[in-house]
Amino acid sequence: MKASRQVTILASVLLIACLSGAVAMLRAVDEIRPTATLDESLYITSPKLLKRLSLGYDGLLADIYWTRAVQYFGERHHRGEVSYKLLAPLLQITTALDPHLVVAYQFGSNFLAPDPPNGAGMPHAAIELAEFGIKHNPDEWRLYYELGFIYYMDLKDYRKAAEAFARGAQTPKAHPFLRIMGGLMAEHAGDLETARMMWTTTYESAQEQSIRNNAAAHLRALQVDEDVTRLEELVQHYREQVGRLPQSLGDLNAAGMLRGVPRDPLGNAYLLSPDGKVRVQSPDDLPFITKGLPPGYKPPVTPKVPSVN
Repeated sequence: MKASRQVTILASVLLIACLSGAVAMLRAVDEIRPTATLDESLYITSPKLLKRLSLGYDGLLADIYWTRAVQYFGERHHRGEVSYKLLAPLLQITTALDPHLVVAYQFGSNFLAPDPPNGAGMPHAAIELAEFGIKHNPDEWRLYYELGFIYYMDLKDYRKAAEAFARGAQTPKAHPFLRIMGGLMAEHAGDLETARMMWTTTYESAQEQSIRNNAAAHLRALQVDEDVTRLEELVQHYREQVGRLPQSLGDLNAAGMLRGVPRDPLGNAYLLSPDGKVRVQSPDDLPFITKGLPPGYKPPVTPKVPSVN
């Protein structure tokens, strides 16, 4: 066997051993973390240094750091934490090691942007992540969509949202919805129907089940908010005509204002309180709703998000 081949084999074995050791160390840290009181820290924070240490196995190391980012967010989210100071650095390292790992940008922005308890509450870090992804994947229309989504949903910056959608519409194989959204931002930004269109597009275009489940939960919430608004308008209309509040939503049926029993997206009948307010029966099962909530209701730290079959 040639000496050069022996060196190559030895180096490969050492690299595999080192990577295996790294994985074992990460697992050991996971076992210790729940009982540890030390501040969060990353032992190696430089993507450039990690890239050198990977000896060409950038993709493998990126996968390891991406797994760590998912575990880090998932564990803290499950415990109801509101601080995620390592999340952005973990995502930066992941994408620096593999700039073409598109799923890290899509999931990462969903982790970073929303306010706690649904996310880290760092929309500007999410924007930086999305822009980095666009720089290295300029033809990936989903990244422009994520960018516009953050501007629209989390920052309410409709002008920049429109710009992001317009940029994405210029990419090859772009979803036609991007061009439509660019126009809607200028005309109907912030209205219910625009939000429904955005969540519907997220649901239809996402391949990851967790993103689809999240989008479906938001669509249900929008439906509840719309239903409650419409029903409470009918309640007030009944009061104007009859001179008193209805005792139940059945009175609206009797007055010809309503057909059938109005139900929420989960199939539960809406309830009418004595003060004329419409309530949902199980608010814990309908995360993200803003209307139909009982007085003083506090949502669970970790919202229930039913899966989509």
